Amino acid sequence: MGDVNRGIFLIGGAGLARVLLATTMLAGTVSALRAQEQQTERQTEQQTTATTDQATADDGTELEPIVVEGATYETEGSGSYTSKLVSVGDKDTRPQREVPQSTTVVTRKRLDDGNFTSLDTVLRKTPGVVVLTNDDGRSSLYSRGFEYDYLYLNGLPTPVSSIYGTQPDMVTVDHIEILRGPAGLFGGASEPSGAINMRLKQASDQYKTQVNTIFDSWNGKRVEGDITGPLNESGSVRGRLIGALQSKDSWTDTVDNKVGVAYGTIAADVTDNTTATLTINHRSRDITPFNGLPTLSDGTLLDLDTSTYTGATWNKFENNVTDYIAEIEHRFDDGGHAKLSALYSHVDVDFLYAYAAGAVDSAGNVIVRNSSGTIVETDTRWLARDYTQDSVSLDAHVSKPFELFGLENNIIAGADFRTTDSTLYTATGTIAGSQNIYNWNENVAKPTVTYGNPTDTDLTQWGLYGQLRVKPIDPLTLIGGGRFSWYETSSTTGSTRSSSSEKGEFTPYAGIVYDLTDSISAYGSYTEVFQPQTQTDSSDNLLDPRTGQQFEVGLKAELLDGVNASLALFDLTDENRAVTDPNDTTSYLALGKAHLRGVEAELSGQLMPNWDVGLGYTYTDTEYKNTKRAAGSEFYTPEHMLQLWTKYTFDGRGDWIDGLFVGGGLKVFSSFKNISRTAAGGATTIEAPSYAVVDLQAGYKFSENVTATLTVNNVFDETYYERVGGTSVFNFYGEPRSVSFKLATTF
Repeated sequence: MGDVNRGIFLIGGAGLARVLLATTMLAGTVSALRAQEQQTERQTEQQTTATTDQATADDGTELEPIVVEGATYETEGSGSYTSKLVSVGDKDTRPQREVPQSTTVVTRKRLDDGNFTSLDTVLRKTPGVVVLTNDDGRSSLYSRGFEYDYLYLNGLPTPVSSIYGTQPDMVTVDHIEILRGPAGLFGGASEPSGAINMRLKQASDQYKTQVNTIFDSWNGKRVEGDITGPLNESGSVRGRLIGALQSKDSWTDTVDNKVGVAYGTIAADVTDNTTATLTINHRSRDITPFNGLPTLSDGTLLDLDTSTYTGATWNKFENNVTDYIAEIEHRFDDGGHAKLSALYSHVDVDFLYAYAAGAVDSAGNVIVRNSSGTIVETDTRWLARDYTQDSVSLDAHVSKPFELFGLENNIIAGADFRTTDSTLYTATGTIAGSQNIYNWNENVAKPTVTYGNPTDTDLTQWGLYGQLRVKPIDPLTLIGGGRFSWYETSSTTGSTRSSSSEKGEFTPYAGIVYDLTDSISAYGSYTEVFQPQTQTDSSDNLLDPRTGQQFEVGLKAELLDGVNASLALFDLTDENRAVTDPNDTTSYLALGKAHLRGVEAELSGQLMPNWDVGLGYTYTDTEYKNTKRAAGSEFYTPEHMLQLWTKYTFDGRGDWIDGLFVGGGLKVFSSFKNISRTAAGGATTIEAPSYAVVDLQAGYKFSENVTATLTVNNVFDETYYERVGGTSVFNFYGEPRSVSFKLATTF
């Protein structure tokens, strides 16, 4: 299970003292507030699939609740850090207690309080998720040891790529739903990390406008505008427009990140029970990118100024991503529904950047050796890519409840299709000249980029799926499901072509939920996923797909009103991983295996009037087997991860202090590492020490329409590595102390 001395509690004497001091200060503040507060009647916000109640937003940053009928729900205006309902991992909107896997919901209120912009900025402070940091919008997202390779927008999958920066901006998102562990039933071929579904903001039949302005450290400026309302007298046709502009430098020299967002959605009630929706979501990024720091040749991390930059003045990254979503949903009188939806996404990326070509020696000199081991003066490497991607996702399904022996059951049946076509031009090279990490030369010569033949990649998958929920007795729900998938992919570069296919791959699903009380359920589940491989054996046969299986058991509870809690134990295995054949180093064997097991606990919601909490802890034990001959990286999730955010609002006193709120957060990760292996069996381990970061926040609601918030991130200015990668790149410091000021207005 790992050495406890590397666990969550031993984060260094000074760091621990600071964490305890901040936690004590925050707890003392909350206690003082509770002691002073006059007893007020608590208002609860209950969400249903038909309507959302009127909001009691305490910070003025949420719009009024939006009434949306059907099998979806919104958190905007709920004023809560949790949601009773969840749709990820299912085609219905269900109470979280009915989904027999670990789920987390990041509500609109939490997004607003965190000043989050890109998806990775959210997930850095979300339980059970590891973000391998890069430029905002370009980070890798991991859960239970595996990277998410698809994101879901309103339940429709679209590829996500860290290097191409395709993550959505949070100004367009109502809430985020996270499922951890294999999600093959409705997802088909993918990594066993799980699924991240983002419910995009919907149009309202009431006029509302919101403008947020955010200023933060490193010359950060962001403005967000959001307007929604009816487009006809009855409100049967509704629209919404959202825009955002952002410009921000970085604590790393030379780096900057500019963002533009334009979003529009229109919804029309075709009949009383049928709604059609059309959405366009465009975002662009213009970044001076940074590829991370090198290490010593043995993987030892360097002690550098966090502003250290290892690139060139001409580094650039530009992308444009546009999603088009069309949906039509009919709601049956018995509570079932039928839905047809489609997503088309276009991605266009162009980048060129330089970075250290190798590890450094003890004096800070970049070391590059040729095949004979001789040091050569090619100390800066550059990479250029021109990439376009077009992807389509289609889904059609029906969900129908039915009664059996007086108890309600449900069946879901559907079909889906997805295709992705991409074209990649790539070039790389080196720039001669010595480089030293302590005196880096950014003014190196800009290369002349000449692209060769492009690589065209086509991927197509279609499938049939079904799920049956049966209640043999009232407190017990048995869930069974299965999916048949057909998968084809091909890649062509010049005259070289490779391909892979799977026909009728079956993915089973089984779950059980038992209601111990009216508010507590016990559950168990078995889930699978598969991922085709392109490697071949010595007979030129494709390796069988990797297969991921997970067993999970746990408890879920609805404590009080608007408080969700969960406890889970999971055991996840990823098999058939490609390793080099010792008898033929040009071929592979499907012998590798990754085994992860652990515990997750989570609590979210309003524990007491005006006191909101989001708390999560994850323990993970990671083991790789038979992978010493596997070329590539093995990322070890921190054994211990703790995420806490809490906020207290003065309200109901009847004096000037009404409207004041304070908050704070704590993030603690134990040590983690990345092992880079070669096909010959060599390995370099890079390990990051454990760390703890404290955030504090205070704000004031001046009126129903104006709220100001001041946030200090990393209050104690801890220096820590948030990501480790290779000996030349992908080692990133976390954010030093920073300050953010937000002015939110609604009218």
